Amino acid sequence: MIIKKFQASNEKDAILQAKEEMGSEAVVLNIKTIKHKGLKRLFKKDIVEVTAALEERVPTSPIPTNAINLAADKNEEKEEIASTAIEEKLDSLKEMLASQMKNESAKTEETKKDTDSDKPKEQNPNFAFIQLVYNQLLENEVDEKYANKIISEVESSLKKDANIDTILPGIYQKIILKLGETVRIDTDSKTSKLVFFVGPTGVGKTTTIAKLASSFKLDKKLRIAMITSDTYRIAAVEQLKTYANILGVPLKVVYTLEELNSAINDFEDYDIVLVDTAGRSHKNKEQCEEMKHLINDSVLPENMTKEVYLVLSAATKYKDLLNIVDVYGKIGKFNLIFTKLDETSTLGNILNIKLKTGASLSYVTCGQVVPDDIRIIDAQALAKQLLGGEEKN
Repeated sequence: MIIKKFQASNEKDAILQAKEEMGSEAVVLNIKTIKHKGLKRLFKKDIVEVTAALEERVPTSPIPTNAINLAADKNEEKEEIASTAIEEKLDSLKEMLASQMKNESAKTEETKKDTDSDKPKEQNPNFAFIQLVYNQLLENEVDEKYANKIISEVESSLKKDANIDTILPGIYQKIILKLGETVRIDTDSKTSKLVFFVGPTGVGKTTTIAKLASSFKLDKKLRIAMITSDTYRIAAVEQLKTYANILGVPLKVVYTLEELNSAINDFEDYDIVLVDTAGRSHKNKEQCEEMKHLINDSVLPENMTKEVYLVLSAATKYKDLLNIVDVYGKIGKFNLIFTKLDETSTLGNILNIKLKTGASLSYVTCGQVVPDDIRIIDAQALAKQLLGGEEKN
């Protein structure tokens, strides 16, 4: 893992520097504003510092030991990490895990005996701590194969004298890299956007659209229009009509592809057009083909681009989520939105589905309040929660 810092007069330029030097796969770990001290603050503007990371890929050999050089020069490391928000987030987590490790020392000693034949683990003096972190990931319902992959990738890059201070940040940053860079609907683009929301019945697509429409209209002052093809549920149409009337945005109800194309043409001058689709059972192939036809065969004006967001409930069983993403994957490329975070105590499925599909994570919702209960996914906060940190808000 390569970690570098970039400074510029604004966040956009700093991120651009990171992308230019480290490539498009670089992930932003932290963004902070550095204020000048003393008299300099009167004459110089604040600067923005971006911390970016890039996971090295070496297919023919293990990850080099120096890929995560967190143990080198401890004095310099402490000074550098203390200045970042990453270390601040890790402090309480490290104390919590260390406390758990002491409380479960008897259990971990017994585990060592039971796995005596497992030489790689026996050789690792921090096996008890690593096992504790691994168990914490499983407790949060991270798929066993992904938890194993994360732990093995970090272990392969650790030095023999690695300790809690280097192991935990390594696993934490590895999870952030696995989560990837989150995306959001681009509200600064000069081209119009047609945004489809797809997903099973009851996951909260209509409410999610209302939250985004409210934010774009009230906060960003954008021209918003809405289309719904969810004519199977009268309540869904009426709900969206209510939101449209409150916000003062136009809404069209469509039944066919031809009507959809006509509505798209009518709204081509709007900044963002949000399209609510009918919830489809992943078990009904005919309905899913109708959805695919509606999205892929819609005709867009030259100044309009199309995006698709798959909306999933974080409270849905993992096995069902796997079946759902397999079916919706046939539609084409999509980004992921997770709803109902307030209805589950584990968040491992967010990481599982991200790694299963390779799709970008986007928004999460955690309640019914419009427009407050929606936000962009915070990879740092999610990584901390998966490792047993503070409960989600």
